[in-house]
Amino acid sequence: MMKKLIKMLLVLQAISYTVAAQNARFPAEGVIEFERNTNMYAVIQKKIKSDNEFGARIFEEYKKANPQFKILKSTLYFSKDKTLFKPTEDANPTSSYYGSGPDVTQINTIYADLKTKQQTTRKTVFEDNFLVKDSIRAINWKITSETREIAGYMCRRANAIVMDSIYVVAFYTDQIPVSGGPESFTGLPGMILGVALPHDNISWFAKTVTDKPIDAPVIIPPSKGKPTDNKGLLVIINNAMKDWGEYGKAYLKALMF
Repeated sequence: MMKKLIKMLLVLQAISYTVAAQNARFPAEGVIEFERNTNMYAVIQKKIKSDNEFGARIFEEYKKANPQFKILKSTLYFSKDKTLFKPTEDANPTSSYYGSGPDVTQINTIYADLKTKQQTTRKTVFEDNFLVKDSIRAINWKITSETREIAGYMCRRANAIVMDSIYVVAFYTDQIPVSGGPESFTGLPGMILGVALPHDNISWFAKTVTDKPIDAPVIIPPSKGKPTDNKGLLVIINNAMKDWGEYGKAYLKALMF
């Protein structure tokens, strides 16, 4: 009797999954709202040394005035073969020395043509805006069997190393058949709804996905900024921060990300 009951439950479960799959929508265009979460305490602690009394004092002042986690919002517009990632202006910007660098703010507006594999990024480098046109970053993803639900979609985990040393964990869903994602993360067989940089204490996760038609004028490349490509930008930044020491290295990674 028990075996029959278990068998019946398994059959009913399989039927429910089939019905759900048949009724599921696979949006080819829409809007995704993301949140970027930065563990500011961990980021700042990496910047100061135990014998740096000045840095430690600023850190204590920061903790008194600011929460541990800094939340920033952004929007990803997507169509079948194009995406536009736009950061939302920070509603509570901090004037703290440690809270306003490029490693803890959002500096990129990114248009990606997934068909031609070309990308246009308006990048804010301190007080200058650059218009960086180059190919989409090729990421060697390793897809795993781990899954989790994000914003109502079942996602599969993939891992990668970018820029030679940055460990990336991403979660994508094939229920959105567009190979895009937040910031410059692309290249998986579906939309990336979650990204974490565990060693850098940063993550981006989708909060809502809205399935709706997107007017053609919405997903267009940014157009304002000093034109360059990735190699040219690297030369500019290296020249500007050659005497910045360890801070320069951290900021360089963030600016070229």
